[in-house]
Amino acid sequence: MSQPNILILMVDQLNGTLFPDGPADWLHLPNLKRLAARSVRFTNSYTASPLCAPGRASFMSGELPSVTGVYDNAAEFPSDLPTYAHHLRRAGYHTCLSGKMHFVGPDQMHGFEERLTTDIYPADFGWTPDYRKPGERIDWWYHNMGSVTGSGVAEITNQMEYDDEVAHCASAKLYDLARGKDERPWCLTVSFTHPHDPYVARRKFWDMYEDCEHLEPEVGAIPYEAQDAHSKRIFDANDWRSFDITREDIRRSRRAYFANLSYLDEKIGQFLDILEETRQEAAILFVSDHGDMLGERGLWFKMTFYEGSARVPMMLCAPGLEPRRVAQPVSTIDVCPTLCDLAGVSMAEVAPWTAGESLLPVANGAERGAVAMEYAAEASYAPLVALREGRYKYTRCTLDPEQLFDLDDDPHELVNLVGDPAHGEALESLRAKADARWDLERFDGDVRKSQARRWVVYEALRNGAYFPWDYQPLQRASDRFMRNHMDLNEVEERARFPRGE
Repeated sequence: MSQPNILILMVDQLNGTLFPDGPADWLHLPNLKRLAARSVRFTNSYTASPLCAPGRASFMSGELPSVTGVYDNAAEFPSDLPTYAHHLRRAGYHTCLSGKMHFVGPDQMHGFEERLTTDIYPADFGWTPDYRKPGERIDWWYHNMGSVTGSGVAEITNQMEYDDEVAHCASAKLYDLARGKDERPWCLTVSFTHPHDPYVARRKFWDMYEDCEHLEPEVGAIPYEAQDAHSKRIFDANDWRSFDITREDIRRSRRAYFANLSYLDEKIGQFLDILEETRQEAAILFVSDHGDMLGERGLWFKMTFYEGSARVPMMLCAPGLEPRRVAQPVSTIDVCPTLCDLAGVSMAEVAPWTAGESLLPVANGAERGAVAMEYAAEASYAPLVALREGRYKYTRCTLDPEQLFDLDDDPHELVNLVGDPAHGEALESLRAKADARWDLERFDGDVRKSQARRWVVYEALRNGAYFPWDYQPLQRASDRFMRNHMDLNEVEERARFPRGE
């Protein structure tokens, strides 16, 4: 296939350490395991930024937040920044989105020709942090530990209602694509909000993990006083002092999280089955926007460069790629150029718009440079940056001491090697690469300017008549099923697939 169909399966807040080589054996994920058996599995894949909107904008565009300007969950995604949806659509693809992408601003398409659902989160500037007020908690939208103390079982929640709709619309779209009404190749992005907290799961999936041996973190809670500076800020932002987190809260939260992976797996299995039943071939990418600390070190959710938050699963099943495990660190900013490479789009046309690199050569053994990450949202008062190269991870912030971890010897990142002469050469090398890549003073100024502008605009637009930017999915009811401007015989014949059996 010169231009393969492409199915992108994105999930939200999935901890990549649970995918050491595809899903961990003990997870009840039969469909993701069958996909893994057909895929290149990037076991050390990292988010560009450990938060939803910044991570997703980078995933779509192939650029870091310092370039996209999407610093936090209320920063506008610029409409003139090309995404993989733009590149593929320009190359003749039908591009479609079902589910979450957390676009902020009046452009709610960003290259997609069609959207099947609205988003689960707001599209305006209401969730803007404020570096001018360090230590401020904005209670109505900041995370708090209620997601942990409130964990458990439910048959419907806000998030389940959303993901059920995402899956239904995507399944219907896959069937419709099979009918062949549009001869163009297609790229369908299906983006779920699970297993993002709150940690609440349906009983059928909850019961799968009754005897799970992984309900407690490998690294227990570290006292607040012994946490690093940024982790303390995360604890404060999450209002930890207002909650008494018990061992049972932790076990229930992790159990519900694992259960929601099985919830997603069932839906992904439906898509794989539809492709087989309708005889459609497609390259398939499975990825998450960022991870979840899941109680490791006492931390929950994301917003940090520690492995649970920053590392994500990524698996690619595509023509010409032999299934294998790739240990070399890669990034979600590599997705955009990889999809373009798969589709036969000229890399010369893509290169000016992306810092990412195609993973097709990497999947076949080529080297990739250092992987960069950035964070400049709530729980930070100045941008944080990180580099992962080889066995080392290096983090820097103008407010905090540097960190250097050897992930081969210290996978839980418990020993900061800054100051250890045995690792001095690695530290100097990564420092030099960080110096060459980032002007942190300028980065900080850009973030502050963006936040200040958005506070003015948001307050102005909420004064008086309010026109929301949230995407409003339209269904043209008069063009569905059978209507009197149609020929019934033709309707029935065109809607049937396969025909003649």
